[in-house]
Amino acid sequence: MKYNHALALNPYHKSSTIILGLFPPTGLEYIATSMKDLVGKVTLLDLKHEKGYQKIDRLNEFIKKEIDLLCISIVWNSHFKEVCELVCKLPGEVPTVVGGYKATEEVDYLFERCPNIDVIVRGEGEETIKEIVMGRPYREILGISYRENGKTIHNNNRPLPDVDSIPFPDRSLRRCKYNAVLNNTRITNITFDTILTTRGCPYNCKFCTFNLNPLGQKRNYSERPLESVIEEMKTITADVILFSDDNFFTNPERSEKLCELIIENKIKKSFIVQSRIEIAKNPRLLEKAQKAGFKLFLIGIESPHDRILKQLHKGFTVKQVREAFKVLNRYNFYIHAYFIYGNIGETEEEMLYIPEFAKKLKVDSITFQKLRIERYSPLKELVDKTSGYYYDRIGGSVYSDRFGRKKLKEISTKIKFNFYTASRIKAAVKKAYKIELFTRPDLIRLFMILPFLLLGVLKTEIWEKRRFAKTLRHILVRG
Repeated sequence: MKYNHALALNPYHKSSTIILGLFPPTGLEYIATSMKDLVGKVTLLDLKHEKGYQKIDRLNEFIKKEIDLLCISIVWNSHFKEVCELVCKLPGEVPTVVGGYKATEEVDYLFERCPNIDVIVRGEGEETIKEIVMGRPYREILGISYRENGKTIHNNNRPLPDVDSIPFPDRSLRRCKYNAVLNNTRITNITFDTILTTRGCPYNCKFCTFNLNPLGQKRNYSERPLESVIEEMKTITADVILFSDDNFFTNPERSEKLCELIIENKIKKSFIVQSRIEIAKNPRLLEKAQKAGFKLFLIGIESPHDRILKQLHKGFTVKQVREAFKVLNRYNFYIHAYFIYGNIGETEEEMLYIPEFAKKLKVDSITFQKLRIERYSPLKELVDKTSGYYYDRIGGSVYSDRFGRKKLKEISTKIKFNFYTASRIKAAVKKAYKIELFTRPDLIRLFMILPFLLLGVLKTEIWEKRRFAKTLRHILVRG
């Protein structure tokens, strides 16, 4: 073996949001699993949960003493600069390989910013990391960029591997359980995990690049054998499982069969899925999903306006959205809807209609984000040719002469408080308890902090905090 001890490092640990602490770094776990039998030992270190190793001196001491290969996952736009600073401080004498979505987007920047990086894996890395740890010459390895004689060499892209050839994550490599965490404080005793049963998406929403990797390669929709999915589920001890599939119900017949297998194998979990509104056309599948333990649906609506939906190539209309939710609301599912604001040509009035529309649909909670452009996004051309519109190169957020950062933040605040009223928060908590998404002790703990999570008051202005305090008092006194 070329390497005695490899470290798979998730460098993200600074966050004021719950999401980054909720689920394991699944992509990094796939990499660790792929190389575990080809090196002497693999240590998987997630800085979100390893408080001691968040101190750079202790982390460096461990690396210098134990590690002869360092593999780092750089995935998110969030805290990208802080992650780069951390990487720069790691021991330069230890071979360092970096990968992940954000790393693939920022190859040249990372090599310039972090002189201790030796190799950057572009795109999906399960097969690539195997060749690296086996000692294959860099010039022969597809899908990497590396330094050689003061120059940066970019090898050809690696073809996307068959989804059946990728082993699922070995969860025995974990050093911690994954609970809801905020500012390094555990909120509930409920544990979370993720599972991926398909890769790719057959739809072509114009704002979305889920079916493209950062190299612009289209990942065609492909399915894992259901037997493999059930086998992996049996290794999961977490209470709540998120299906990371872009759309769990793309193939309704397959989804129905998986629900049946979950029931037959007596797998007692709460499931979270991402879906499109088309699922409402299959009530039999919805009934089986409810029986199998599916509790929370994440549904991308994006806009309450047909003009914007057409611009985004969503493939449905506002009328179809309304009809779908009439069906979905008959079931005991907690429904979280996604919206995008700041679209091309969108007026302030149109953006501010989002919370009103969401209320009419009777969704339980919403997330609303600025329009973003990624490197291979089909919307990039539209933004480039639309006068007065531009986007941030690093984060990809779209702005315009009329709607700059400050104005969009004001609109975001209005959307937030127009939707998340005292009665709305109370209803969301009741719904979560009714469908047994949380136990009573967990719900009590979560209840005390849920409004902060939903309203984002940890970052709001003073007047917003005062308004929130009034709202919370209303819930506690009258709820």
